[in-house]
Amino acid sequence: MPIDDIRVGLLAYGAIGHEHNLAVQNTSGLTLTAVCDMNPQRIDAALELAPAATPFADAHTMLDSGCVDLVVISTPPNSHYQWAKEALQRGIHVVLEKPMALMTDECDELINLAAAQKLLLVVYQNRRFDADFITMRSLIAAGTIGDVFQYDSFVGGYAEPCSYWHSDVTVSGGAIFDWGSHFLDQVLAIMKDEVAHVSGQNHKRHWNHCTNADHAQVTITFVNGKQATFVNSDLAAARKPKFYVLGTTGAIVGDWDPAAEPAVADLPAILTLHRDDATCEAIKLECTPPHAFHHSIVEYLRNGTAMEVNAMASRNVVAIMQAAEESALQNGLPVTPSLLFT
Repeated sequence: MPIDDIRVGLLAYGAIGHEHNLAVQNTSGLTLTAVCDMNPQRIDAALELAPAATPFADAHTMLDSGCVDLVVISTPPNSHYQWAKEALQRGIHVVLEKPMALMTDECDELINLAAAQKLLLVVYQNRRFDADFITMRSLIAAGTIGDVFQYDSFVGGYAEPCSYWHSDVTVSGGAIFDWGSHFLDQVLAIMKDEVAHVSGQNHKRHWNHCTNADHAQVTITFVNGKQATFVNSDLAAARKPKFYVLGTTGAIVGDWDPAAEPAVADLPAILTLHRDDATCEAIKLECTPPHAFHHSIVEYLRNGTAMEVNAMASRNVVAIMQAAEESALQNGLPVTPSLLFT
């Protein structure tokens, strides 16, 4: 192992932990040296890719081992704050899964702690690197559809939700947090306007075996009157497009790829550009380099190169979602989120 390799530990090893493992194996400058999970079968799965990594069944033991420079925390969302704090206090760089935490004040504490320790704290906003989103953002940045004033996004369908922690509001934060961590991050990455207020609505109408809302909507209204919406639904017998973006001189629609049924979220959307002369064009998606996020970690820690994703942006996504949840408790009355900018 090269002396300057960044030693990575994985805290919890499920599907997303496996994704990080693959990325580490294919990113020069990163080496997996430790993996922690209470399930021995998951440890075995991790060691198939990284046989030299040290296995741990206890997170504190791994963090205290001295064999980790950076930890990737893939535990359920309600424990993100706890484990990130434990790692930062030990001088370990932190990569968190989405959402950063379930409360804005927890995010702020982690950001301040990382800054004081001069450590990396970043959230794996992997949907920033999706080919459909990158392509759409490039079109918008080039002025192809003029000034964007309405941005709608949707995920879901009509299906019984799982009974795993994703559907438990006390663990996941709820339906708004579960997918909103992805889609609202995309909204804020494109629409940089000042936010006036947020409205939220949660419907619990059919699936009673779990506690997440069956259908959730977030509406962001900007000071200049622009709006963005996000819907996560398990009650949508007719799906809306993944993206429906209106600009002053055109529109972009991102339709779900029917080839991916029923797991449509696993494939990028089919993008169509609609021009103001009533013509339209199917858009070829941009090629995205594999493991770009993980490569950016190495560039940041070695050379100080700014990353595409930063902790403050992920913190503001939590602030939007927290405001939406507060609004939902008041039947959609607008709430002003607590946003911070550097």
